[in-house]
Amino acid sequence: MRSLIAAIHPRLAVVVHDLAMVWVAWTAANWLRYSLEPNPPILTWWTPETAIIVVAQGVILWWTGLYKGLWRFASLPDLWNIVRAAALGTVAIAVALFLYNRLTTVPRAVLVAYPLLLMVALGAPRLAYRYWKDSRFDLLRSVPARRVLVLGAGRAGETLLRELAREDRYRPVGLLDDDPALRGAKVHGVPVLGPLERLPELAREVAAEMLLIAMPSATSAQMRRVVELCEQTGVPFRTVPRLQDVVAGRMGFTDLKEVAIEDLLGRDPVQLDWTAIRTGLAGQRVLVTGGGGSIGAELCRQVARLGVEALTVLELSEYNLYKIEQELRREFPELLIEAVLGDCGDPAVCERVFARTRPQVVFHAAAYKHVPLLQGQLREAFRNNVLGTRVVAEAADRHGVGSFVLISTDKAVNPTSVMGACKRVAEIFCQNFAARSATRFITVRFGNVLDSAGSVVPLFRAQIRAGGPVTVTHPEITRYFMTIPEACQLILQAAVLGRGGEIFALDMGEPVKIQYLAEQMIRLANKVPGRDIAIVYTGLRPGEKLFEELFHAQERYQATAHAKIFLAQPRSMSWDLLHAQMRQAEQAVRDYDEDALRRCLAGLLPEFAERGGGEQAEVVPILRSQA
Repeated sequence: MRSLIAAIHPRLAVVVHDLAMVWVAWTAANWLRYSLEPNPPILTWWTPETAIIVVAQGVILWWTGLYKGLWRFASLPDLWNIVRAAALGTVAIAVALFLYNRLTTVPRAVLVAYPLLLMVALGAPRLAYRYWKDSRFDLLRSVPARRVLVLGAGRAGETLLRELAREDRYRPVGLLDDDPALRGAKVHGVPVLGPLERLPELAREVAAEMLLIAMPSATSAQMRRVVELCEQTGVPFRTVPRLQDVVAGRMGFTDLKEVAIEDLLGRDPVQLDWTAIRTGLAGQRVLVTGGGGSIGAELCRQVARLGVEALTVLELSEYNLYKIEQELRREFPELLIEAVLGDCGDPAVCERVFARTRPQVVFHAAAYKHVPLLQGQLREAFRNNVLGTRVVAEAADRHGVGSFVLISTDKAVNPTSVMGACKRVAEIFCQNFAARSATRFITVRFGNVLDSAGSVVPLFRAQIRAGGPVTVTHPEITRYFMTIPEACQLILQAAVLGRGGEIFALDMGEPVKIQYLAEQMIRLANKVPGRDIAIVYTGLRPGEKLFEELFHAQERYQATAHAKIFLAQPRSMSWDLLHAQMRQAEQAVRDYDEDALRRCLAGLLPEFAERGGGEQAEVVPILRSQA
């Protein structure tokens, strides 16, 4: 009610002012006309005719939308409305007076002078008020401030305005919000100008120099809509961080940033059972293999926040290990951190690490993952992704580790690539080994991760920076995407859900066309797809699918206690056969015999052999799972 009154009062004053100006303009027009006569008549200041004139002109002023604008931002569109209102008002007055008295008391010259005087009477006060406001505001600042329009008048917008008031760089000139109850209200003295749909129009009216999106809880669909509107204005735009980034401590709420591709492709925030996660990990000694990679490093950060007793990071890349160690020691000075440089596929390294650090939970994130590169590197892919997993898993079993979490991929389902086939064998080994070990072996399977090392997003970003072209393999190729933090949070959740031997598949949402991803990244770089940056289709690479899947047809999946995590029923395999094939594969790796290794893969994965063992350059599109 209070906001409604606050909205009505200023507009009521404007209406009263404008009706008074109608009376002044009509009276002045009559005075000018009769002042030319030698004996002018005495004018009556108020007559029934005057009442008709004020009512007729008032209706026209309201109909032309003059009261939707604010004097504070009076500009050319407002002046155009005044011109239209004066012209149409004159016609309405002439018709009304003709019906009243056939215009017998109205000189024709008055009808010519009146609209001109009314334009001045309505326009001059508005422009003067805006000039006075702008001059007064500028005098309070030491440097010129950028005029910003804030999108979102909720709690986030209110907080942002409060913070901007403490700075000299930005001057908020208005807010936009779709809530009709806020229309005409003011937040910290800044008016709510209208809905988001009017952004292109209002941005011009208020001469906005920057747009600030204050919608941290917006869904990806809402963000795409807002960004499209922002792009129509041609004005630079920034956004406040997403809620999950603020909660995780990665950014402060007022750290304005450019809209990133994850803002458009991300999904609704993940609701986690943090109590169960903390209960499962707090006070535990944790080992993360591949802890310097995209997923491994984020797992380290999130595990460190959960109050673990100690964290061991095993990483093959010296630089990546250095980076994550420095970050963890800076952010978590009280945490016991051990950074180990080494190959998790080296039994001596694993034995040393497990004996020294005695981990209770292991996250196995170390793996080669680049599909096209691994197509010609079968020996290295198998050695690292399969035998490396076996070495770590057996060490975990020997040293009494409570939980072992294998980080897998959707490319392990109906694999057509060497990378996917090797990850599938690693899954099979962990599933079957779980039945022979006191350690809980849990597999977590998910799709592409936005902005991870070697993924398509950094590649597109580099191509755009170089001026293009952006290379897409196929116009119809799609992939599932999630952000690195979301993937890691769901991994932690699955780790406490598992009892051993399960494969958990993360709900990846709707698949995204890579073509759409490329176009959006080009637009976010303030370029036009096809004009400034070309998109070139290069054809599917060996081992690539058009569509990825999260479940095999024989893996009957079911829901879990978490809405975004599904459980795939494991496919059993003879342990003796598995053990024999693994021994042969290990010998083939030792001999660098890729033909023998390919035969071992065919024995372990008949469906992979039927697809050509990953050698084909083109693959038949595979239907997406309905999971």
